[in-house]
Amino acid sequence: MSNLQINKRKIFNDPVYGFISITDDKIFDIIEHPDFQRLRRIKQLGLAHLVYPGALHTRFHHSLGAMHLMTRALSELRWKGHPITKEEQHATETAMLLHDVGHGPYSHALEHSIVNTVSHEQISLWFMQRLNKEFDGSLQMALDIFEDQYDKHFLNKLISSQFDMDRLDYLKRDSFFTGVSEGTINYERLLNMLEIAGDEPVIEYKGIYSVEKFITARRMMYWQVYLHKTVLVAEYMATHLLKRAKWLAMNDHAPKAATPALQFFLENDIREKHFLEDNRVLDTFALLDDYDIYTSLKLWMNHPDKILSHLSRALVNRRLFRIEMQNEPFSPEKISVVREATKKKYHLTEEETAYFVFFEKTANYTYHPGTDNINILFKNGTVKDITEVSDQLNINLLSKPTTKYFLCYPKDIEPPATD
Repeated sequence: MSNLQINKRKIFNDPVYGFISITDDKIFDIIEHPDFQRLRRIKQLGLAHLVYPGALHTRFHHSLGAMHLMTRALSELRWKGHPITKEEQHATETAMLLHDVGHGPYSHALEHSIVNTVSHEQISLWFMQRLNKEFDGSLQMALDIFEDQYDKHFLNKLISSQFDMDRLDYLKRDSFFTGVSEGTINYERLLNMLEIAGDEPVIEYKGIYSVEKFITARRMMYWQVYLHKTVLVAEYMATHLLKRAKWLAMNDHAPKAATPALQFFLENDIREKHFLEDNRVLDTFALLDDYDIYTSLKLWMNHPDKILSHLSRALVNRRLFRIEMQNEPFSPEKISVVREATKKKYHLTEEETAYFVFFEKTANYTYHPGTDNINILFKNGTVKDITEVSDQLNINLLSKPTTKYFLCYPKDIEPPATD
């Protein structure tokens, strides 16, 4: 074995799983590529660290972890006799590694304010296509699996479904870094119980209780972490701030005051067609990370625009708006009272007030029957959806979206009477 081959074997010390070995040359080359290294500079949970200080892990961590779980899953299936070639395993691991490569900084805030109507999944696909050209077509099978165009459908489902290696890793990892123990799952038991039936991933009946815990943990993590009310208000403040920065940049109301990569997306109304027509758009997106946003926020703290400067100072110094959350929509009267008080106190126009007072709703399905079901395999070969066989899960609760309404406004505005 040459020194080059020896040096190609790398080991990452992961705090969740221990040592993750990378023995494949091409996968290591992808990890070393700048497009993937960029994920080191993007936090997995965006602004959740403002609530959970330990939530500083990155999408680089998550992508490696998801690939590691994919390796474990495919090895388990091969051990159980399913014909998965080394090429298919390599391609599926590559697709899993790159499934989040298109995420931007503060991803959801960015998708709703800077890059119009283009999802991170679509951008991930464009990155993969670009990498495929760069690696002389060696990622084509990975692309086919990622787009569910490969004849073994279950490989795609292990990447993206209601039970996939993506969710398995982020629940375990996010629980670990936030310290929210309710999100802990027994990923080893779930992987050991993994099987294939009818070209779909299933879980052996012996693992039913681990599946129930997986679904419950997902519900707990959404309401305690991903949709925590303070995380929500921070993310919506970031979205409104970036919208304001974009409006200023596109209307020449302010001098350039952002990093060059961010300034490009502020000054231009970038849509899907621009990514497809001009390679420089994806090149510029590849330069965007958390540091662009945070550096720009610090610059904007002293910006002449009072809305941009106020929101920037609030996020940098964690002076977040008040958020009220409830199960029913807020009355128009209450919203009107808050808007008028804010407008008067901050000397705002009607349009400007919308940056300081916003009311939204958020919804989450714990489990969505009929869409990528989590199926249980019985010894006689029968396959049933988890909700048909579980005596612990409330089907009515699982199958309906839980919707919550929230109203956000500055904390120095006196809360009006409760609805």
